[in-house]
Amino acid sequence: MISVIVPIYDEEESLHPFYEELATALGELKEKYEVLFIDDGSTDNSLEILKSFANNHRNVRVFSFRRNLGKSEALTYGFAHAKGDYIVTLDADLQDQPSEIHKLLEKAQKDGIEVVCGWRNKRQDASKMKAISKLFNFLVVWLFELRLHDYNCGLKVFTKDAAKSLRLYGGLHRFIPLIAYEHGFTVDEVPVRHEPRRFGKSKYGFSKLWKDLPDMFTMLFLVKYSKRPLHFFGIVGGVLAFLGILILSYLTVLRFMGERIGTRPLLFFGMLLVLAGFQVFFTGFLADLMINISHAPGLLDEQNLHFPLKYTSDKN
Repeated sequence: MISVIVPIYDEEESLHPFYEELATALGELKEKYEVLFIDDGSTDNSLEILKSFANNHRNVRVFSFRRNLGKSEALTYGFAHAKGDYIVTLDADLQDQPSEIHKLLEKAQKDGIEVVCGWRNKRQDASKMKAISKLFNFLVVWLFELRLHDYNCGLKVFTKDAAKSLRLYGGLHRFIPLIAYEHGFTVDEVPVRHEPRRFGKSKYGFSKLWKDLPDMFTMLFLVKYSKRPLHFFGIVGGVLAFLGILILSYLTVLRFMGERIGTRPLLFFGMLLVLAGFQVFFTGFLADLMINISHAPGLLDEQNLHFPLKYTSDKN
């Protein structure tokens, strides 16, 4: 069985043509399927349109958040409720074509790849969008081991185990391939057709790039130091404390030579570095202790969701 997860936020213009193309593409696969629409607090008529899909098609399920929580939370919720052995994610703007799903599924099924990403090798966005995407992909490839051309294509295929292992929040949906790779899953990409935007406006611009940078730092820390934070904080704290000790040692020599140091700004700067170094070091020490005594989080379920459902349709 195949589950298709579609996050929705103010997509009323594209929903009808999108669902027609998606239903056609899934019907050609000759496999049982379900479609999960996750309405991320849309303010237009998207939810009413999704309700009509659910009422008229038994294999459509609709979930809706009371307010906009973000694509990461929508995908995580969809992963938790998907029933398929293979799970597809796809945006509803029709830039990534539903007809391309079969390429990723074939790669996953024949080659045993657990996460297959779409690669928009001939991207049809505006020049600004292409520049932002290229910069983002360059930075991620430079910082991490996983070499992909396109990290942020909305079209992806996962095995059930790979999808349900993901716990996304904030902007981490842009790093899904990297997170899956760090969890030990195999990751690859397949070139897919990309179309110019026909409906609405892109929700991704230069402002989003600045929001990606903190998320990139978060990923860097999670990938390299999540199980050993003292290695990060210890190095930073040690460098600060060492510089402070050097400064104070220098001032101590001057004091023994008869010079007054009590009013020198360098004295206060050295003391600040030493104090900051020890504080950063012990922050890492406490983080290490917390990791060692904490337990792994449980699976996402209805009891620990932090958002309510406004509407659910599940026809079987």
